Amino acid sequence: MQNPKLVQIQTEDGLILPGLLYEAPKSKKVAVYLHGNGSTSVFYSDDQRGILAQALIEEGISFLMFNNRGAHYIKTLDIIARGKKTQKHFGMAYEKIKECVYDIDGAVDFLKNRGYREFYLMGESTGANKICVYNFYKLNNRVAKYILLGGADDVGIYYDGLGKKRFSTLLKQSKEKIRKGEGEEVIHELLPDKIFSYKGFYDIANPDGNYNVFPFLEALGKANLSKRPLFRYYKSITKPTLVVYGEKDQYAWGDVPRVVEIMRKQKPEFTYKIIKDADHSFSEHQKQLAEVVCTWIKK
Repeated sequence: MQNPKLVQIQTEDGLILPGLLYEAPKSKKVAVYLHGNGSTSVFYSDDQRGILAQALIEEGISFLMFNNRGAHYIKTLDIIARGKKTQKHFGMAYEKIKECVYDIDGAVDFLKNRGYREFYLMGESTGANKICVYNFYKLNNRVAKYILLGGADDVGIYYDGLGKKRFSTLLKQSKEKIRKGEGEEVIHELLPDKIFSYKGFYDIANPDGNYNVFPFLEALGKANLSKRPLFRYYKSITKPTLVVYGEKDQYAWGDVPRVVEIMRKQKPEFTYKIIKDADHSFSEHQKQLAEVVCTWIKK
């Protein structure tokens, strides 16, 4: 397999995001990969994404991986707008998931300018959430198919980990800090285990916010958090969609088949697969994942 090309993707709001592009010869088709949350980066990975890239290339499909604005916990990026350059904090600690629209559109525009005409959007973990949010706010987009890998219940995870009282307190504090214009302050109470600004935490933990795409804890009857309809982002998808989970996904509340069945009830027309023995990141099961993805795309 040829080495990937280091590329730069410019977003409408002025960010320059780095990526790796694996190009299939004379291809007009390309899969765009969205990574997960936290310290995630396409440049630091032990999950052998080259296996997936090679499998796609053998099918005549190019593969783009890029760092979105939520890569790493905290970083400073240049913003270039109207000929002027400024700097701002980004990373998971400051990310708002709706801004994924800028990142994805930037990637698709970049690829369109390189001659690509058919686009597949593949998101892992929080990347899967972002696909649903992107689709919700941009229904008439240029993507042909979606691939959701291990979409997670972030609201439920933080509610369960922090406990009801602490979760509610931090959510209220975050909302107040944002109202006062202090949303970019880091929440010291969460250090050192978790790194969030008040605005970042409110975005990821608000039960009625954009992040709550896969509210499994609520669907399992273990919490009552949301006032708005559950799975509204997921149910808005009308494009062909593949949903894949690892049998041993650490964030599926110990019952992957039940979680997948909950999703199937929302959208029975989608394709659902569970990869035996695989974890949340499909570690050591990249070959099986590549086979599932490539077989489905070809259909």
